[in-house]
Amino acid sequence: MEVLRIIPLGGVGEVGKNMTVYQWGDDVMVVDAGLAFPRDEHLGVDLVLPDFAYLRDKRVRGIVLTHAHEDHVGALPYVLRDIRVEQVWATRLTLGLVKSKLDEHGLLQASELREIDPDATIELGPFRVSFARMAHSVPDNVAVVTETPAGRVVQTSDYKLDHTPVDGVRTDVGRLAELGNLGVDLVLGDSTNAERPGFTPSERGDQDASNVHRVQQAIDVAAQTGRKVAVVGRSMRKNVNIARNLGYLEAPDGLLVRPQELEDVPRDQQLIVCTGSQGEPMSAMTRIAYNDHPAIAVESGDTVIISAKPVPGNELRVHDSINRLARNGAEVLHQEIAPVHVSGHACQEEIRTILGLLRPRAVMPVHGEFRMLAAHARLARDAGVPANAILIADNGSVVELSRDGARIAGEVETGITFVDGLSVGDVSDVALRDRRRLSEDGVLIIVATINGDASGARPELIARGFPETEPVLEETREEAARVLHELLSADIPEIKLLQEHLHDAVGQLIYDRTGRRPMILPVVVEV
Repeated sequence: MEVLRIIPLGGVGEVGKNMTVYQWGDDVMVVDAGLAFPRDEHLGVDLVLPDFAYLRDKRVRGIVLTHAHEDHVGALPYVLRDIRVEQVWATRLTLGLVKSKLDEHGLLQASELREIDPDATIELGPFRVSFARMAHSVPDNVAVVTETPAGRVVQTSDYKLDHTPVDGVRTDVGRLAELGNLGVDLVLGDSTNAERPGFTPSERGDQDASNVHRVQQAIDVAAQTGRKVAVVGRSMRKNVNIARNLGYLEAPDGLLVRPQELEDVPRDQQLIVCTGSQGEPMSAMTRIAYNDHPAIAVESGDTVIISAKPVPGNELRVHDSINRLARNGAEVLHQEIAPVHVSGHACQEEIRTILGLLRPRAVMPVHGEFRMLAAHARLARDAGVPANAILIADNGSVVELSRDGARIAGEVETGITFVDGLSVGDVSDVALRDRRRLSEDGVLIIVATINGDASGARPELIARGFPETEPVLEETREEAARVLHELLSADIPEIKLLQEHLHDAVGQLIYDRTGRRPMILPVVVEV
């Protein structure tokens, strides 16, 4: 029996790092390659990627990108650095932004880059792939329709039914209804807002500035009110330039100025668009909030609009930025107190509409935490999808689609890959555990000097992040001196043994006195 295997490597049971494998025999197609932000426990980690080791021995015919958000395209350079991919397909704006990203990594030649025509069909080995335009909070977003002899699968991408989108490109309900008439065997549907009743509001009613649509709205408002616009933040400037060059953004001549030119513009005639809505440590907004930006400062009377919903795990960083901006005198408008952000994801009535148009035989909720997947499953059940045809999967689950239907048939090994500085994938659990210990209990370095005749000087202590009093530190010095003296008197000058005994004795003393377990690093120097 011919079987299509569908394996989510990311994006199920979580929001972020979306990546789905379609496998027919030895051939593979991948939809999206996204990243996620590190959580609080991922100390020192810059980015979190899917574990794509499963692809290493496969023939990857192509990666198809649905839209330009980082949780769908951000991992692409790391995938192409490690995996041989024949082609990468993306819509015009997405491809423009991806080319810039790959150029930064020196990977423009790593794969053949192809532009998606949403009205066309492409062949990727055994996969026949077509598309449907879907409204989202970034232009040029598409659902991916994959056909094999096992059946037809629709992966919705992120979407909402916006009837008045800024760029005029609505979700193509006619195409979705046509697919429903042809027959849809499985839908992989966006679940982000599946718990929320009603409809998601239109982008056009939201005069904010967090993506290409909203940057256009900000530019339009500035033109109407006689303000100059400065785009601040390297990634934001780059994306705005690409969008302008491709015709997705329009600005009157002279409206856009460089941040350095704001000195000559009265403050009530400035509009600044910047990165940092998630409180990223090195972003423009965070640096402005902490008075660390070379060109921009916030003063009393300024208004700051944060047009974004914090990604789960980023709430504290965002609130820290808001507090700093308020301390500097700004009025801060954010989604909890003002209508300044509109979600890009479908609420319950829109999900019901999509299910009604596609009339799928089976549904696999994706793109959401498990509570969101469960809410989507309830909507599918209400739409008449049989309970045994609603698949709640995990990252790594193997979903098999055949003419007999869809089922979860097993799992493959999967996990997460860390990006830490220039290193990818080699931040071990041990390293993260050590970083956690350092952040909680600090570090204590014991420096002991021994002479060739096996006599030793009194050890010195260096404490960092270890909030104990001098009496405890003095007792620790005496204990280290005692251990060192006993070992040397017993003619045990082996440095490794000295280090081990110093570590154990000092660690036990400190735990007995304080209940803490700092990282203890004994350093024995022989002179």
